[in-house]
Amino acid sequence: MNNSNGAIYDARSLGTGKMLVLGFQHMFAMFGATVLVPALTGLNVATALLFAGLGTLLFHLITGGKVPAFLGSSFAFIGGYNAIRTVGLLEDGTAIMADNLLPYACFGVAVAGLMYVILAALFKVFGLNKVMRFFPPIVTGPIIISIGLSLSSSAITNCSANWLIAVVAIAIVIGFNMWGKGMAKIIPILLGVVGYYIFAIIVDPASRANVVSSVSEASWFGLPVFWENTVFGLLSGPVNTSLLWSSIFTIVPLSLATMVEHIGDVCAISSTCGKNYMADPGFHRTLLGDGLATTLASLFGGPANTTYGENTGVLALSKVYDPRVIRIAAVIAIIFSFCPKFAALVSAMPTATIGGVSLVLYGMISAVGVRNVVENQVDFTNTRNVIIAALILVLAIGITYTGSIQIGIVSLSGLAVASITGILLNAILPGKDYEFQQESEGSTSVNFQV
Repeated sequence: MNNSNGAIYDARSLGTGKMLVLGFQHMFAMFGATVLVPALTGLNVATALLFAGLGTLLFHLITGGKVPAFLGSSFAFIGGYNAIRTVGLLEDGTAIMADNLLPYACFGVAVAGLMYVILAALFKVFGLNKVMRFFPPIVTGPIIISIGLSLSSSAITNCSANWLIAVVAIAIVIGFNMWGKGMAKIIPILLGVVGYYIFAIIVDPASRANVVSSVSEASWFGLPVFWENTVFGLLSGPVNTSLLWSSIFTIVPLSLATMVEHIGDVCAISSTCGKNYMADPGFHRTLLGDGLATTLASLFGGPANTTYGENTGVLALSKVYDPRVIRIAAVIAIIFSFCPKFAALVSAMPTATIGGVSLVLYGMISAVGVRNVVENQVDFTNTRNVIIAALILVLAIGITYTGSIQIGIVSLSGLAVASITGILLNAILPGKDYEFQQESEGSTSVNFQV
């Protein structure tokens, strides 16, 4: 089913070949961030890619294949991984056994994934209307905006490596998205990546040499090392009970923020696609799928999964909203987790190219948040609404750019603090008079009334 504004809900009308190309585009969009998390935490990169694909397929199975969401590595738990890795100390304060402590961190993340199951049960038992009163547009809109803005610094940092290359990537993405015809208009991200390689081959010998050497040295086939850092291996031997509880108390609280991010992401996808995924398949299914995907990945030593804003940005740019394309991307990710040569090809892209593409995608996420606030007609003449939105935005962006909030051994990101603050303020400030209106299946929006 397609409609008059160019949106495509059934990509089969494009043909199998074009669907595969669209799948590659989504895979490229999530690749850089997905492999960056294990690189920063010490987890295995191929394992992250494998369970991003498997987690996405599990999510689609649980949600009935209705939501075009891709699950990649979550940045929200990086502080938790690093806190557990340095919790074993000598008497002089020197950190020990950092890598050996990763299975304990993975255990904490696996438990955090089960928190999604609890919230999913609350949605199922109490219904969408009652629970969503805690997540009105004055909370979810600024959170969506903050997701994009919080990521923006990484895009600018990457662009700064070589602004010429970044501008080339941005120009290609914008050019094809604005003036492209046919298939070219709906794969601007992939064309931006391909365009860079052509540009590098022509004008940048250093980049060309880097690509050739990286790809030639990598093998065609290799097994993901998913037996490293597994919870199963941890529980099969002597267990440090203190570290086990420490991992739970350190990491599980982070799930509160990631669950709110999930709600914001699903709202963003719903707004982008013009479909009410909050009602069908419902948050009880999307949360369950996301949580179980995180637990599955963590049990096998992979990073936590989360719905990816990068892919939401691709949806907004391409206007192809068929979940089949996301599942194709998931299968491609699984296949290429066994191919070190492909990983080397993608990794050989300069950070400036990734930055240029990300700059557009992250901006699209924030724009979707603005659209969420505007379409739901949030009243900003109401002081209560101004306070909630202001604190969410300032806390999310300010803390992100200056570090994190440390409470004991628990490290909370700016987005986590902002999300919690927004929910609490919405719950306790006087004048809360939101009524969730669930529209019929297939509707283009979900409204709150003040």
